[in-house]
Amino acid sequence: MPDLTALYDLIPRLLPFQCLEARFMQQALVALLLLAPMTAAMGVQVVNFRMAFFADAISHSAFAGVAVGLLFGIDPRFSMPALGLGMGLGIIAVQRRSGLSADTVIGVFFSAMIAFGLAVVSRDRSLARDLQRFLYGDILTISQPEILWLAGLFVVLLAYQAWGYNRMLAIGISPSLAQAHRVRVAGYQYSYAALLAVVTIFAVWAVGVLLVSALLIVPAAAARNLTRSAGGMFWWALVVGTTSAVAGLLVSAQDWARTATGATVILFTCAWFVASLGVALLRKEQAL
Repeated sequence: MPDLTALYDLIPRLLPFQCLEARFMQQALVALLLLAPMTAAMGVQVVNFRMAFFADAISHSAFAGVAVGLLFGIDPRFSMPALGLGMGLGIIAVQRRSGLSADTVIGVFFSAMIAFGLAVVSRDRSLARDLQRFLYGDILTISQPEILWLAGLFVVLLAYQAWGYNRMLAIGISPSLAQAHRVRVAGYQYSYAALLAVVTIFAVWAVGVLLVSALLIVPAAAARNLTRSAGGMFWWALVVGTTSAVAGLLVSAQDWARTATGATVILFTCAWFVASLGVALLRKEQAL
């Protein structure tokens, strides 16, 4: 396993905050610096594809994933992504073959996963205590193996975005038009759903089931207010997501704050959105 000690030791030198002298804070910062750009990049396409409900459904499948893992003695770190991945691909497959609207298919899967998770948890009250950390998230407990998994996912996502961003943008505008230009719409839809499912499950560990949708959507929504171009929206989303993650981690660790890290990160993204809304309104007035 690669040793990240040198990277951790570099953090207090670059960011001389007392809270970053602790190793668990250094690991949390590295994890957020990997996770925040991924959720921001995927969030741009979530907004363009109108898939906010999809991400919400995947995040709630974490309940069922943890329940299945604990029930059958499987590590939830494996059962959660596996179930989320299966659910994401299942939604796309049923949507493409049934003729039902995306919202309807997602709603059916969403309801089934929530009901299954609650049914399993209701049989054993001890499971409910284990589920609470997934409900609220806890990036401060992330381990080095999980950071390495995040790094691997980061590389895969970077290559995917570099290769397919423009094609995904064309599919978001019009799948029929994209297909006419020989874009493999089905392949991109399946691969995007799979990647989004895995990124969403990792994000659940950071901010919890209740807030994971905000981590995907709010940076992209703020970016849309700040720029009019598709490329600008992508880069602004990265700026909003990454700065919010770092600021949220640092502020939540202060003695005067002592807030949940995930919730604090989301509050900073919302502050970005409010500021971006002001920029958008000002631009609109100038255009009149």
